Amino acid sequence: MPADPHAPRLSRLAPGSFARLEAVAAHAPRPLVHRLMALGFTPGTLVRVVRRAPLGDPTEYELRGSRICLRSAEADLFTVSPCPEPAPAPALQTTPDEALA
Repeated sequence: MPADPHAPRLSRLAPGSFARLEAVAAHAPRPLVHRLMALGFTPGTLVRVVRRAPLGDPTEYELRGSRICLRSAEADLFTVSPCPEPAPAPALQTTPDEALA
């Protein structure tokens, strides 16, 4: 099935936005897909667009606790579902003595 040309792409998201990865393009080179999946770019993963380089390429993304830069051509391979900012995780309450134990 051909990819929808109007589907939201990772490369088109604005800095500060969040999205969930949906799929990778069928025409993407398999070695590149395998490497990106090994880095955490798998369907269902929540991604945040951190910032773009001054000339617009590459873009820094945050996912699974890591930050990774992708060129626009690489990020354009992923369709996404934009989503609202996730709620922050609750802070752990520890005393200084517990932290040292």
